[in-house]
Amino acid sequence: MAAAVATQGERAVLEEEFKWLLQEEVHAVLRQLQDILKEASQRFALPTSGSGGAVKQENFVLSTSGTDQVKGVMTLQGDALCQADVNLKMPRNNQLLHFAFREDKQWKLQQIQDARNHVNQAIYLLMNRDANYQFKTGLEVLKLMDAVMLQLSRARNRLTTPATLTLPEIASSGLTKMFTPVLPPDILVNFYINLNKLCLTVYQLHVMQPSTTKNFKPAGGSVLHNPGAMFEFGSQRYEVSHVHKVECVVPWLNDALVFFTVSLQLCQQLKDKISVFSSYWNYRPY
Repeated sequence: MAAAVATQGERAVLEEEFKWLLQEEVHAVLRQLQDILKEASQRFALPTSGSGGAVKQENFVLSTSGTDQVKGVMTLQGDALCQADVNLKMPRNNQLLHFAFREDKQWKLQQIQDARNHVNQAIYLLMNRDANYQFKTGLEVLKLMDAVMLQLSRARNRLTTPATLTLPEIASSGLTKMFTPVLPPDILVNFYINLNKLCLTVYQLHVMQPSTTKNFKPAGGSVLHNPGAMFEFGSQRYEVSHVHKVECVVPWLNDALVFFTVSLQLCQQLKDKISVFSSYWNYRPY
């Protein structure tokens, strides 16, 4: 039986081991977690408050092998796209369109901002239990690990799960007002993070004629809409004719995701060690 009652001698040994686990090993794991998460936080390349240091700018070329339909050169500074330069070759006539961010504009990538905030919240939780803190029960450790894991899971999910947007939401986004020259009404753009990649999607639209709107069926929310998707915006109905997606790996996002995974594994291993002791008692040793 898994929860067999231990003898008195075995119980004494187990209680000493459990006491050592609470007093020593838990704090060793917490220190390790803090070190890893501080590294993860630094990968987001944002200045700490009061540091006064400028965040370095990184340039990325977004393109797709085998086609030059869309090419983008993006400048990422921490959680902000501070420059974007997009070239689009129109499929119908090979006309080349060029548009770029206005000099006074930058676009905040909410996914990076949110992920960083969750990491910092996890660090805050760990720092609240410094080396002098005495854990009295296993349950206390489990609750702390659950709270830290929740923040880390949320941080990871913000990078791995881009927002699902409807086409009217993309059309009404402030991103459309960032460019010079102004985007033509038959072009939509969207930026997002997917795992370790910075992605740019360009949608080409055509206006649906009144005679064709009898088959009008508005598309729902999606990370990436397909040709044929329809929507209504500003009393006009549109259909997506072409979709172009280009992307580029951002190395430090990959580092951050690895740190999240390692940290989650450490938390789970500590939880497992705490829980193992419950199988030696006929009551919960928390």
